[in-house]
Amino acid sequence: MKMENQSSVVEFILLGFSNFPELEEQLFGAFLVVYLVTLMGNAIIIVIISLEQSLHVPLYLFLQNLSVVDMGISAVIMPVMLVILSTEKMRISILGCLVQMYFILTLGVTECFLLGAMAFDRFAAICHPLSYPVIVNKMVFVKLVTFSWVSGITVATVQTTWVFSFPFCGPSEINHISCETPAVLELACADTFLFEIYAFTGTILTVIVPFLLILLSYARILFAILKMPSTTGRQKAFSTCASHLTSVTLFYGTASMTYLQPKSGYSPETKKLTSLAYSLLTPLLNPLIYSVRNNEMKRALMKLWQRRVDLHTFCLAEKLCVIYSLSDQTLM
Repeated sequence: MKMENQSSVVEFILLGFSNFPELEEQLFGAFLVVYLVTLMGNAIIIVIISLEQSLHVPLYLFLQNLSVVDMGISAVIMPVMLVILSTEKMRISILGCLVQMYFILTLGVTECFLLGAMAFDRFAAICHPLSYPVIVNKMVFVKLVTFSWVSGITVATVQTTWVFSFPFCGPSEINHISCETPAVLELACADTFLFEIYAFTGTILTVIVPFLLILLSYARILFAILKMPSTTGRQKAFSTCASHLTSVTLFYGTASMTYLQPKSGYSPETKKLTSLAYSLLTPLLNPLIYSVRNNEMKRALMKLWQRRVDLHTFCLAEKLCVIYSLSDQTLM
């Protein structure tokens, strides 16, 4: 237990990559570009699915929610990271740290369950194609999405409240890129054993259980695909599943390394890199994974682009007509 006679901490200092000052300018530029591309890529997916009526089916509506979560995770972590890189360190109040931790947990847990729901959707579509509209109807979709978000909010509320009920007596430096639970908990000057048991159990339920359900779903999907007589059908099924499996591997692998590791399991630098993987890499790659490999998304994007070009052409023609009309009236 830490010394109780130290002064109470009123703010934290996020260190980020201050151990490597010679790399901070390059990292700032790279992270800024990645952040902007991430926001743009996920925003495009959200807009395409919102505007294209043919994509208003569970598969793409789940993807739309996933893009909202990815944008949120990136927006919660990356601006703080950019400030740290531009100033070497960043002071953050207790309340600011609490808010950041709350949204990281909310969005992270929500993504876990959304990926599980997307696996169930693919299982129903491939293994039970005839009854798929009944199995994953509108009501089922709404329940799965609601459960994902409510689970994230509930876990974040309980865990964040508990963490910040501990006294923080110093030191005040968080050797991490954000106010994630394991990094902040290291500064608590109280016995955190019960919380650590709760956090480990909660992580098992919110990370490992959905992951096992995803593996079970894809085991069934694999058997169903291998039984398909058509090579084209097998290729299409593998293509739709490959995108989701790539996202699952990226997100669950890095999240597990962050929240299931022992206190002394990895160096602080390794912990920062694994945190960056799901706060920066996963939100960046998801739009590419789901759009580049998806013909329907590409067709919808081209359709919306063509619609914009046609509208621009129509408006230009209207303006020309008005100009000609006015010129005729002037000549008369």
